[in-house]
Amino acid sequence: MSTVTIYHNPDCGTSRNTLALIRASGIEPTVIEYLKTPPDRETLKALIARMGMGVRDVLRIKGTPYKELGLDAAHWSDDQLIDQMLAYPILINRPIVVSRSGVRLCRPSDMVIDLLPQRPAGENRKEDGTPLLVDTPIAGSDPDLALALQEAVLPTDDLAESGRSFFAYATVSGERVGYGGFERLGRDVLVRSLVVLPHARHRGIGGGMFALLLRRAFDEGGRDAWLLTTTAAPFFERAGFKPIERSAAPAAILATRRAASLCPSSAVLLGRRMSL
Repeated sequence: MSTVTIYHNPDCGTSRNTLALIRASGIEPTVIEYLKTPPDRETLKALIARMGMGVRDVLRIKGTPYKELGLDAAHWSDDQLIDQMLAYPILINRPIVVSRSGVRLCRPSDMVIDLLPQRPAGENRKEDGTPLLVDTPIAGSDPDLALALQEAVLPTDDLAESGRSFFAYATVSGERVGYGGFERLGRDVLVRSLVVLPHARHRGIGGGMFALLLRRAFDEGGRDAWLLTTTAAPFFERAGFKPIERSAAPAAILATRRAASLCPSSAVLLGRRMSL
């Protein structure tokens, strides 16, 4: 029996990428096409519990009857939402991967690395040609982080302050490609920094880094993401962010050092609801 199981939808690019990455690591997983063979109630409840997520966090919105069923309404209980997921398996987000290291909703597909006993061999790429990325937590005092931000003309004065999470990003082969970070204030998350190193630019890496960064923030409890930028608004808008008047932002975001003093008044504020 395989040590890894994937609840897979072959029509989903993220699910296909995840399955390919598992196989590239030398593992042939047990593949459950859950639209054909949905999990029973107890299995689904156990998967959600083992992921440490709320039932709503596992609901898929895009391409499902989520809105038609009115599942965004607050009155639905967890048991009622699970009833709907069993009646309409397309509402179960994908792919869910089970291994000896745990259970994870692998969105983005790079998240499967956390569950594998060994990394895929070679320089693995996703269907869109972008490389598989590995993120590693680092301290705000990391000198390479500060240097990368300085060279990108981004603020560094508050890196060592508490409440911030930073990551270094690399390809599977170990090539360092960039850095990112966020500051979480309850459900609100301020993207503190995102920089792709010069040699790694124009390879689609920034989007992969950003997706991983937002997922880590989501797993810490963030649900609304905010950022300030003077030059990169089009990049973030392609990731679903929209310009927001500063007066409409939460007070906690406006009170951060980045918003209050480190970013110029010309910086554009953008925001987005976080979801998987």
